[in-house]
Amino acid sequence: MIYLDAAATTEVRREVLEAMWPLLTADYGNPSSHHTVGESAARALGYARRLVAGELNCKPNDVVFTSGGTEADNLALKGIALATPRGKHIVASAIEHPAVLDTLDYLKRVHGFRITLLPVTEAGLVDEEALRGALTEDTTLCTIMYANNEVGTVQPIPALAAVCRERRIPFHTDAVQAAGWLPLDTAKLGVDAMSISGHKLGAPKGCGVLFVRSRLPLEPLIHGGGQERGKRSGTENVAGAVALATALRLVQEERAANSAGSVTRRDYLINAVLNGVDGAILTGHPAQRLPNVASFCFPGASGEAILLELERAGVVSSSGSACAAGASEPSEVLLALGLDPEVAQTALRLSWTAATTDAEIALAARAVVSSVKAVQGIGTR
Repeated sequence: MIYLDAAATTEVRREVLEAMWPLLTADYGNPSSHHTVGESAARALGYARRLVAGELNCKPNDVVFTSGGTEADNLALKGIALATPRGKHIVASAIEHPAVLDTLDYLKRVHGFRITLLPVTEAGLVDEEALRGALTEDTTLCTIMYANNEVGTVQPIPALAAVCRERRIPFHTDAVQAAGWLPLDTAKLGVDAMSISGHKLGAPKGCGVLFVRSRLPLEPLIHGGGQERGKRSGTENVAGAVALATALRLVQEERAANSAGSVTRRDYLINAVLNGVDGAILTGHPAQRLPNVASFCFPGASGEAILLELERAGVVSSSGSACAAGASEPSEVLLALGLDPEVAQTALRLSWTAATTDAEIALAARAVVSSVKAVQGIGTR
């Protein structure tokens, strides 16, 4: 089997398992307990926090461990919006993950916020001037994802964050898909908050982190024991924190080499599919995209049928976001890129890890071409 759905989740790395194992066995204590077992767990949690802070170039107090990217997005958006008295207006892009869009809908319905969704180009990019024109005196927060989880387009986050910084408006970015492949220096990015999920990096599901500048007021989502300096109550998942920190360190250490090899594989796959299938459409930006994502639409073919045909050929992939799997409606991301609903229903997303080989990509490329042609042949009978 060739696994090309890494944008949905990745295998846990051996180094990560080895790092977290002691926290599930010998050092299993509650880090809030004042005895040797608890203190050992607390030291491990502190180590994880410092490790993450080092990779993000921030202060350890800016690091809040969560249960994943969705909670990190919710805490950032609700926490900043509800704690900031500036106004009730939030700006986002039209192609955000549901973890962001549904949170914004909640803030609109329940708390009366006004939401502006910025349009994107056909390649999925947010225009800097469009962002500048959307900001008002009442804007409390801006959130724009670093890299799109469906089409892989990478946004110019430093430039967009600078626009908000000029107006002293907090800027959050969902970096869940970007964290394994792009730079995460929060100072260079210019962001005030950033969400990361462990299971996209080779850590287990159920662990994530929110970077949020400690100077920013943050209303907690979860109240109780006051853990995470009062920003996220609940007994800490120490093993998960160490796992995420270890995975984050590994992917960032390997990023330059892995990205170079992956870009070569990505471009080979894109060219093979576009040259092999008449009418195939590459979705997202042709170059300003994640090194490990290639996404297409095949007008006239059923996306679901293509996925089934590919799996029969030994290639596991997806039509887009795993959070929207099974949805009968076309992808909102693809519609925002200007694709017709019928075309958007034919989507195929291929995504991989650094461990994926050139040979696997070559085999997958041939399988995509043959699978699409087989589905198209069925449709013309």
